[in-house]
Amino acid sequence: MIEELRTAQANGLLSNDTLSMLEGAIEVSELQVSDVMVPRAQMVSVSVDAALAEILDIALSSGHSRFPAHGEDKDDILGVLLAKDLLQCFVVGAPACDIRALVRPVILIPESKRLNILLKDFRQSRNHMAIVVDEYGGVAGLITIEDVLEQIVGEIDDEHDDDDPAEQLHIQAQADGAYLVSALTPIADFNDHLGSNFGDDEFDTVGGLVTSEIGHLPESGEEAVIGQFNFQVTKADDRRVHQFCVRINEA
Repeated sequence: MIEELRTAQANGLLSNDTLSMLEGAIEVSELQVSDVMVPRAQMVSVSVDAALAEILDIALSSGHSRFPAHGEDKDDILGVLLAKDLLQCFVVGAPACDIRALVRPVILIPESKRLNILLKDFRQSRNHMAIVVDEYGGVAGLITIEDVLEQIVGEIDDEHDDDDPAEQLHIQAQADGAYLVSALTPIADFNDHLGSNFGDDEFDTVGGLVTSEIGHLPESGEEAVIGQFNFQVTKADDRRVHQFCVRINEA
């Protein structure tokens, strides 16, 4: 089917944009939730027991409109908190705000769910976010309707997205001997370029490796030393790390 569409495009029957969208619509049926979800380590969530000021700060700094709401930890997901629902907490004369009462239900889905099926579920339930659980029932990450649609129509930019084309170059050598490394660099590629031997059984990308080492979603400027490599976060937002400056420490 895709080859036929490409032939039609080559013959001038389809535009490049139309071809890309049709290819995305076909390929989305072959992708699973685990292929595009936001991993647990990169989730921006809120605790229902946190102070209102803390939750508001997370909402304002992240720019997101929805947040997984949890109890004791991220495995105790209670639902989803909408930023707009926080507005009622600031109405003059309103009673004390009960964050738990503002939490809305959220759907739980397995990592293996197909994206085309999930898109139908989103449309039918009118939900925009789902929590992804692993085979043991633990939280593996989250996925939004935007994540699914981007597989069809391409990147959906907003004011919080970083569209720096330099990030597409996974490893860039610098004049001072350092390397700018995209967080999406596969660990195998990093090993090949820099002579490291990091395992990729648990993490696929450099971003996942460093985030795990630091223990939380890193902010710009944070550093981690793993083996002989010093990783400094140079680009990050509220959803994920984008880029590191990597220096090799002399033995």
